[in-house]
Amino acid sequence: MYPERIFLGMYLYDICLLVGVLAALFLADKLIVKSGFSLGLQRLVLVDAFVSVVVGYGFAVLFQSFYNFLDTGVFQIRGATFYGGLIGGVGAFLAVWFLAGKKFCAEGEHIRRFPDMLNVGACCVPFAHAFGRLGCLFAGCCHGRETTAWYGIYMLTPKDGWKTVVPIQLFEAIFLFALSAVLILLFFKDKKLRLPLMAIYCGAYGAWRFVIEFFRGDSRGKTIVSFLSPSQLTAILLVGFAIGYFVWWAVKRQKSKKV
Repeated sequence: MYPERIFLGMYLYDICLLVGVLAALFLADKLIVKSGFSLGLQRLVLVDAFVSVVVGYGFAVLFQSFYNFLDTGVFQIRGATFYGGLIGGVGAFLAVWFLAGKKFCAEGEHIRRFPDMLNVGACCVPFAHAFGRLGCLFAGCCHGRETTAWYGIYMLTPKDGWKTVVPIQLFEAIFLFALSAVLILLFFKDKKLRLPLMAIYCGAYGAWRFVIEFFRGDSRGKTIVSFLSPSQLTAILLVGFAIGYFVWWAVKRQKSKKV
């Protein structure tokens, strides 16, 4: 699916993804300092981020390898997928945050400031994800031809049948970088409302992903809902989470006003 291994057994996609994750961690460090986290909470974020990246990358590889196994019938450790890594990384992050938080933070600060941590994550996740999309784009380009790593918008031509015109990864990378920039701007501009940026991220990307699936030229199988692709089902879950989180935030804010 991807070009041959380049460095330490990693493919170009893996390298781009790790570069994006490291860049997002540097960005997160700036954001938590700007948020006024205590020194203990900053240490918790750094330790937690390191653990979640290690666990997340391993989970990303296993997730992609299992996906390849379903497709080929042969299990081989290779490749990585962003959302597979995100699932494992988020799970590890939450476990460390709540279980080890008492040792790093006094008076439950890690619990009180958790919504702010979600806002930091909302700014950083699309930033890292955009690098992953570029990795897919470059992986296809390195072959010098269309590949399964380079899915795109298809058009029907008289001679060649269905032919890729523009790879969707390019659009997705631009969209994700722009979304991250908007969320970072809101992060620094928002002084009083403390908007639920994670809800904005999940809602915006979920809506984008659902629509863009209609223009993808490849088939990624079905889900438990026969008329939805796996990405569209994920998109609906993201939008559902966004709505629920925003409603919870609005109700909580209304109650705090009355008090």
